[in-house]
This record gives sequence, structure tokens and C-alpha cells, in this order.
Amino acid sequence: MTHPLYDTNNIFAKILRSEIPCKMLDECDYTLTFHDINPQAPIHVLIISKGAYIDMDDFAQNASSEEQAAFLVAIGNAAKLTGASENGYRLITNIGGFGHQEVPHLHAHILGGEPIGPMRAR
Repeated sequence: MTHPLYDTNNIFAKILRSEIPCKMLDECDYTLTFHDINPQAPIHVLIISKGAYIDMDDFAQNASSEEQAAFLVAIGNAAKLTGASENGYRLITNIGGFGHQEVPHLHAHILGGEPIGPMRAR
């Protein structure tokens, strides 16, 4: 069942419907991985679920075990394919307003290719 806050016209839904192009890196039955159009590091890719999940909370509660496993595998594949796993990377998934989630569709960012810097304390 689709979450009531899921917007079927979000940018990632449009990418999944091929209405907006992307520079694809990898794909499986459950995920699509592509390069971010506004990279924040030399390596910046997005891993998105092909399912209509708004965030990691929704995904953890409602996705099948196959979808969940595929999402984790896609993260590992993306890190290897980009070379990010060689020296380390940051994995980010934002949730909700306080988490600064800009697109209400489950996605994870891999940032790497240079030192990303420490997380800043308040």
C-alpha cells in the first residue's frame, strides 16, 4: 500500500517512469542508481527504490524483505562501481523536514572521492 504522503509526481518517480533522464550507474528489479545532477563531492550517486516509499521509515515498515535486501546490495554495488569503497564514503538518507529531505521518495546518497569531513556537533 502506498503511503498517503507519497507524491507520484516527485522527481524520482518521474525518473523511474523515464520522463526525466538520468546518468544511470546500476539497476535491478527493485532499485535504480544514478549520478547526482548537482554533486556535492567528486563521487555523488543516488540509490532509489523502485517502490513508492517516502523515506527509510516507510520502507522499513512496509517494503518486502526482497526490496530491503536489494536496496542494501545496491548501496554496496554503487560504492564498488564508483570506487568510493576504496577509501571510504558517507552514506546519507534524509527523513522528513528536520532531516532536510527534499524529495519524498526513499533514496540514499553516497558521497566520496575525497575526505568528506567530520559530522558537526551543535
